[in-house]
Amino acid sequence: MSSPRAVPDGTRAPERVFPPSLATTDERGEHLRVAERPAPSPSAIAGLETIFPQIGEYAFLSDCEVTCLVAPTGAVEWLCVPRPHDPSVFGTILDRAAGSFRFGPEDSAVPAHRQYVPRTMALATTWQTRSGWLLVTDFLAVGPWYRGGARSERHRRPPGDADARHVLVREATCLHGSVDIVLRCEPSFDYGRDDAVWAYVGTGYDHVQTTNEGRPHLRLRGDLRMGLEGRAVQARHRLSEGESVYVALGWGECELPGDLAEAARWRAETNRFWRGWIDRGRFPDHPWRERVQRSALTLKGLTYVPTGALLAASTTSLPEHPGGGRNWDYRFTWVRDSAFTLWALHALGFDTEADDFLAFLADVTEPLGDGRRAGHPRERLKVLYPVDGSAPPPEEELTHLSGYAGSRPVRIGNGAVGQDQFDILGAIVDCVFQHTKSRDSLSERAWRIVVDVVETTLECWRHPDHSIWEARGEPRHFTISKVMCWAAADRGARLAALRGEADRARRWWEAAREIHEDVCANGVRADGCFTQAYGCQELDASLLLLPLIRFLPADDPRIRATVLGIADELADGAFVYRYRTETQVDGIDGEPEASFSVCSFWLVSALVEIGELEAARANCERLIGAASPLGLFGEELDPATMRHLGNFPQALTHLSLINAVLHVIEAEQRASPGVAEQAGSPNWWHAAGKDDRPNTAA
Repeated sequence: MSSPRAVPDGTRAPERVFPPSLATTDERGEHLRVAERPAPSPSAIAGLETIFPQIGEYAFLSDCEVTCLVAPTGAVEWLCVPRPHDPSVFGTILDRAAGSFRFGPEDSAVPAHRQYVPRTMALATTWQTRSGWLLVTDFLAVGPWYRGGARSERHRRPPGDADARHVLVREATCLHGSVDIVLRCEPSFDYGRDDAVWAYVGTGYDHVQTTNEGRPHLRLRGDLRMGLEGRAVQARHRLSEGESVYVALGWGECELPGDLAEAARWRAETNRFWRGWIDRGRFPDHPWRERVQRSALTLKGLTYVPTGALLAASTTSLPEHPGGGRNWDYRFTWVRDSAFTLWALHALGFDTEADDFLAFLADVTEPLGDGRRAGHPRERLKVLYPVDGSAPPPEEELTHLSGYAGSRPVRIGNGAVGQDQFDILGAIVDCVFQHTKSRDSLSERAWRIVVDVVETTLECWRHPDHSIWEARGEPRHFTISKVMCWAAADRGARLAALRGEADRARRWWEAAREIHEDVCANGVRADGCFTQAYGCQELDASLLLLPLIRFLPADDPRIRATVLGIADELADGAFVYRYRTETQVDGIDGEPEASFSVCSFWLVSALVEIGELEAARANCERLIGAASPLGLFGEELDPATMRHLGNFPQALTHLSLINAVLHVIEAEQRASPGVAEQAGSPNWWHAAGKDDRPNTAA
């Protein structure tokens, strides 16, 4: 992948390299606002792609409450506080004038090496300069519970032993020679609409804070002499070999580290937190182990610990096609994505996260006796929620932002919240079912969710919807939605039987049979392939889930035909497209998109299921090799350029990677004589048909 463009002095100066037609400042240096920002031309978009770092080159940091993205230049280009869906403080990833925070060498913008500190979410970047070598370590601090006897207003789940400090810490150490380092911190609140106003704290130059009324209160402290220049805090210092400095940016109640030794202690505590978490998991003894661990850490980093919710992705409006309009806000918890993700975490032994998510789901959906959530379950159950469980915001466009590489519109909020997506019903019930198997218990709270969801399923499964891909066209009878409605009734019947509720189990079981027969009668074309929707001939990569959820046995000719048909019609080698966008089923006027990474990993798992292990292994190797330099995946990949596209990093992709890798490893072990122990099993897909009840798929 190409590196970000550097200007002659080695630092990034976006205003000086923008094409004139897209300049973000006028001749007085004032930021252009909404009406003054011209629409980019195709040639300008091509030029912008050399200015913005490639999406896959960003590093992802988390403290399990907020996340941020760090560009290869050492600039933090995305940070929203105090919650992930709040307006950005640093938003340069969406507009080169929307605020950033650079800390690194003065005369170099291209690092020699970047990696995560092993088994952590701390980023270590090594720089070679003309006069020496520099190491910069970045992390969002997590430490022991520090609140004393005061309760947190954010935490709805029982607090653990650790808590986010709401501080970004950056340390720099000269490894050899001498290095001139620079600090430039220039927040711009409300997605770049309100530049920071700074003031000194105390009598020295080492502590400053913002004074913007009604905005997050930022504090910046370190062992550098800081100067205030407009919205920017700047500092410059020469480090000699063995010397270190630090800077810490905070937005919460926690005091900032007062010196370098305290910052180093915070780093050790943060690393202990991440390593302690990853050590709880069950990982295969395999060359792909590190990839699985990085995906698991990424999923954990996308959780919001105070409530148990899980972000679909860290960002908004990163394009699925450069210069296009497929730009959506993913900074929310999608019920479907969260349920799928927790299945993957179950497979690795991380059951606590499943406990917390089910509690969050109950918080936002269960009927309460005081009438606070009166109404039909279908009205209470939304497709997505903010991570704090508040009401989802409306979708709107930020016309003052240029967008990543000129990709507009930039959206906040997500209009999918008002859609009917009936596939989420099956995801929820199967999630509870797998959690019940893992915990060997079913709480009354979880059972109420199941009853609500299954009864809703029986009422609505015959209706059209917008389905898993959130199509913005007319509702249709999507096959995957019907299949997941079957899963809701099927798993619900099994849970009812476990509780001894025979009549309810029988009624739900019969409904599952009816749905199953309807799908097989209306969702299959002449060659035996399941189709995207009733009455059409197109395929859809979501149908790769059919063998994984045991809708039919893997050796059923219709399953094999569907998997191989998708591999032939929707795949470019290992890279799978969701569907053919030229059919305009999504209501986006046939605008192109890249391959969808979750579908590519689903194909690996499905190939294993139908016995095509060699093809599955080859595809898996190709996909793993396409990971970003830091082992991360966005929503999509361009097979021609291997560029990551869409919001980044995406939870759904990382969970599908975990499942695919475990599928391949487990199949290889079964095929190898003398293997005494499995490397771990994605058993969350293997529930249907594994107990002593008859299968509705039979």
